[in-house]
Amino acid sequence: MTLLALSLAVLLTIVVVQWLRSRRRAAEALAESNVALRRSNATLQRETHQRAKLETIIDQLNEGIIVTGPDLKVQYSSRKVLTLLPEVTTLEGKSLIEATRRHEISELARAVWEEKLPKMIHLELPIVPERILLVEASILPAEAGSGIRLSLLDVTERIQTEHIRRDFVANASHELRTPLTLINGYTETLLDGVVEEPTAARRCLEVVDKHCKRILRIVEDMLTVSRLEGESPRLRMEPFDLKECVDGVLEQLRPIIESREPQITLYFPPNGLVIEGDRFYWDQIFTNLLENALKENARPGLELQVSAELRDDNTCEIVISDDGIGIPARDLPYVFKRFYRGLRHHSQNEVKGTGLGLSIVRRAVAAHGGTIKLRSTPGVETVFTLQVPIRASVEMDLN
Repeated sequence: MTLLALSLAVLLTIVVVQWLRSRRRAAEALAESNVALRRSNATLQRETHQRAKLETIIDQLNEGIIVTGPDLKVQYSSRKVLTLLPEVTTLEGKSLIEATRRHEISELARAVWEEKLPKMIHLELPIVPERILLVEASILPAEAGSGIRLSLLDVTERIQTEHIRRDFVANASHELRTPLTLINGYTETLLDGVVEEPTAARRCLEVVDKHCKRILRIVEDMLTVSRLEGESPRLRMEPFDLKECVDGVLEQLRPIIESREPQITLYFPPNGLVIEGDRFYWDQIFTNLLENALKENARPGLELQVSAELRDDNTCEIVISDDGIGIPARDLPYVFKRFYRGLRHHSQNEVKGTGLGLSIVRRAVAAHGGTIKLRSTPGVETVFTLQVPIRASVEMDLN
């Protein structure tokens, strides 16, 4: 072999080796790139999964979350916001005032951004039933970027409960103080011997007796609510005739019936209708429903109807209706709540009673495994519909 041929062979060998090395490096680089791509995809999948998981958790919270940029444009909102703000359909990409349609929220966010301090407001929404939102706004932490975080929480029930409790304390104090003052005055009069005539003394004692019973009624209502709200209220279940129960209540209410002169009509099966229940609580149910109808309608000639019938599903449906002043729509969602007392058309905003009557009715019906519904058109009709099992089957659901 000549020197030239040998040189060419060596050169060719070097070229082939370098080509093989280059190809191997390219293959290794491609493999590393594929590994990096797979790692990147895995990381992206994990981040996507974590984000979806986090959003699911946020959506399950009671509060709605909104995140905006410095320009107050919405970057993120949880689904809860859509339920708290009924008029809202979409938020992302819109300005805060355009998205929420509430200038109070936009002004709150702007103030927080300018002052760099967290703030909160109570926002009343003009819807039925009324809704009150607690809106809190704060600057996002530095690691989360630049912008505003807002949280919206429905505090309607909490605020209304606080108001109702305050009203109850004031009202209960008034309800108890008035009869106690009268009892104390008449008792002192009798003890001082000012009243010597037997007839006058008897009138004084009748007043004392009347107001003692009034106090006893208030205390009994409080104790009844307490018993019914226990974990397992004790009911003395026994068969009794519904019509006899209603007749007994009407007899107790005879004084107010004679003064108001209503037209009372009873519709019951000819052979009677017997159910199993605690007669004490059924007396309370009918007393509260019938007494409310009579007391809230001062005009003579009120048409009051009580009916009961056996349904195919072995339940009893009881309907108590009247054509009196009715209950305003704003009060309907709350009438069964403890201590709630709605304003009446005829009372010049004067509200009497402790607000426990209908709460007792609802809880007593529920304690017997039944339900109660109410519909009312002011000036036309007010209808309470109760459905309870004929046989004892007690299931508690008092929330």
